Amino acid sequence: MIYPRRTILRLLSAAALPVLGRGQPKPGMVVRCPRPENVEMPLDGFSTWITPVDRFFVRSHHYTPAVGLQDWRLEVAGLVGQPLTLSMEELRRFPRVELTGVLECAGNGRGLFEPSMPGMQWKYGAVGNARWAGVRLADVLRKAGVKPGAVEVLFDGADVPVGTMPEFRRSIPMKKALEANTLLAYDMNNAPLTPSHGFPLRLIAPGWAGDSWVKWLTRIEVLDREYDGFFMKTAYRHPGRPVVPGTPVKPEEMHPVAAMRVKSVIGGPLHGARLGAGAMRVHGAAWSGESPVTLVEVSTDGGRTFRPAVLGRDRAPFAWRLWETTWSPSRPGYYTLMARARDASGDVQPLVQEWNPSGYLWNVVQQVGIEVTPELAAGKVVPPGEQKEGRLPAPPASFRRACLVCHDHEVVEQQRLTPAQWERDIDKMIRWGAQVKDSDRAEILKYLGDNFGP
Repeated sequence: MIYPRRTILRLLSAAALPVLGRGQPKPGMVVRCPRPENVEMPLDGFSTWITPVDRFFVRSHHYTPAVGLQDWRLEVAGLVGQPLTLSMEELRRFPRVELTGVLECAGNGRGLFEPSMPGMQWKYGAVGNARWAGVRLADVLRKAGVKPGAVEVLFDGADVPVGTMPEFRRSIPMKKALEANTLLAYDMNNAPLTPSHGFPLRLIAPGWAGDSWVKWLTRIEVLDREYDGFFMKTAYRHPGRPVVPGTPVKPEEMHPVAAMRVKSVIGGPLHGARLGAGAMRVHGAAWSGESPVTLVEVSTDGGRTFRPAVLGRDRAPFAWRLWETTWSPSRPGYYTLMARARDASGDVQPLVQEWNPSGYLWNVVQQVGIEVTPELAAGKVVPPGEQKEGRLPAPPASFRRACLVCHDHEVVEQQRLTPAQWERDIDKMIRWGAQVKDSDRAEILKYLGDNFGP
């Protein structure tokens, strides 16, 4: 049997999966799933305008394919007058275009919805801001000669489905395809795309969520209809309105995810940190979809009042804006910091979640709780989880036996309870099944009170 070149490439990619699918976690990244590769950027990534490639999140439905430029070709077919088969050398002969823009997974923030839903439990870091370079999709389509009646453009990559999963194919309307900023990118941050980020070619759909930024491109097809494949008609769909939390939505009432929503993230200080009194810097990044961010407001009193933050000088239509403000708390206490962004269209972040059954487009105002304490010197910061300066003492065996059989230590570290509250909490845990011996109770209470007080 003679296989077409496209099938051979897929077979070769599949043969390489046992090796290529096992990438090592990037230092400091949050690994949501090692294979297929799905890693999240930590909050400290919101302190730079350009996200370094090794800190840039990765979202993959299938295993990372092995693609060699010598055999790679981009096919342009469908409703065109002149089908094309382009090598990378031929593609690079089109005018080079550069664009700085945000790539965000549609499910970024899914892990924050209540009630929760299945799927990759991203928090804040399935997003990044990069410099992309390539050619305009419109230039390639003009070369192929799009015929009248074209409705959508379908994109397919070299990735191989996992098990019985369908192929990852996505389409965009002709209007979006012909926009000057919609690119076929081969460079990211002034270097060729990495395999994790779509080498050798990926679609750049600025302002739209990452499900449209198809990676490892091998085929572009112009359609005279809306594409009805799985990842358009079943996955990546949104009701376009808030629904009652926990309730399903009829499939015919769902629509494909498209533009991102206005959003800001506080990169520092971190939730749960303890700080000394004095001036402190509150900072982060903000972005939107097809309308640039014009304002970021910060609240240090739980949303009672907001004041404008200073926006960074670096800017581009589809890039995020860094922002910061300096705050000097008037007295020690527990404070809730919030940051709220607004874009040029007038859209503003909501204060409460707008629930949807797939967990897409989370953009609720973030709340960061910190403690300002006179126990620490001005400017001193104790990161989350470190309740006292230095290391916590090792928990007693009685605590490990009674408390750590059902949950890990981080659950306890989040608490800041008085001795009386710890007494009541232990009584509750006993009612829930915790095995606390009478002879161990005093030792456990002393450990909790000494290390996890208010």
